[in-house]
Amino acid sequence: MPNLSLFPWQSNPTMSIQWFPGHMTAARRNAAEALAQTDVVVEVLDARLPEASSNPMIRNLREFRQRPCLKVLNKADLADPAVTRAWLGFYRERGGGNVNAVAISCRKSGDPGKLPGLCRRLAPHRNDLTKPLRMMIMGIPNVGKSTLMNALLKKRVAAVGDEPAVTKAQQTLRLGPGMILTDTPGLMWPKIEHETDGYMLAASHAIGINAVPEEEVALFLGALLLARYGANLAARYRIDDGVPPDAVALLEAIGKSRGCRLRGGGLDRRKAARALLTDYRSGALGRISLETPASRAALCSAEKRNWT
Repeated sequence: MPNLSLFPWQSNPTMSIQWFPGHMTAARRNAAEALAQTDVVVEVLDARLPEASSNPMIRNLREFRQRPCLKVLNKADLADPAVTRAWLGFYRERGGGNVNAVAISCRKSGDPGKLPGLCRRLAPHRNDLTKPLRMMIMGIPNVGKSTLMNALLKKRVAAVGDEPAVTKAQQTLRLGPGMILTDTPGLMWPKIEHETDGYMLAASHAIGINAVPEEEVALFLGALLLARYGANLAARYRIDDGVPPDAVALLEAIGKSRGCRLRGGGLDRRKAARALLTDYRSGALGRISLETPASRAALCSAEKRNWT
């Protein structure tokens, strides 16, 4: 994982990235109340950054109510498959029977249909159908909760958009015989503990564009991709001179490849940054994961050392 404090382009390495729209306070309160009537929490994560996209408030809420959790690594078609397999093993090994994990893509028609059966295994007391299985979809903004809700119900019941925090109201619907599904607005948390998480969330469009400049996010993303997916970058942007040495040079190469020029002829780095972010978000760079179980462990270990 890149060390942001070593990036020469970052003027304030201790900057904290926060994005917490006002409606999320009410959304958290409503979710806490609804959990009392929920059997299983379906936590939707971005498969490219599962832990960075996992809201600690959701874990606290469900553990307080002692509710099992199905972790859904959504957008798996955009993530590195080998890394996704490692994450599934990570969650299943540490779940203790109370947590399971599955990787899906809502673009594949059969994938969402796996969820009800997996939820029933986590709530065996609902298998006799005397009472409905009550599932609650939770997660941060823009991880695909509404798309998943629509796919499960096989009709459009939730608004879907590319901007985070499209869903602002909780709704409960009957999924089928003996199953009830509650969709909740995307929940962020007030303080992001790891700074790199903030940059990964911004790169993946889980937080608003006003939280941090796009160019800075692109430089972070570029440094990470250069370390792990240099061949993808070279192929996408037809870089003939070899993989650029750093993120600044990468944006310059992208700008030249895409003709990102200012009126006076200079390089338009903002436009080049936007091109990189758009290509990552759409999957045009290939199947990419921003964190692995090993990189996460290293990050947490480094943070712990800094506190001791």
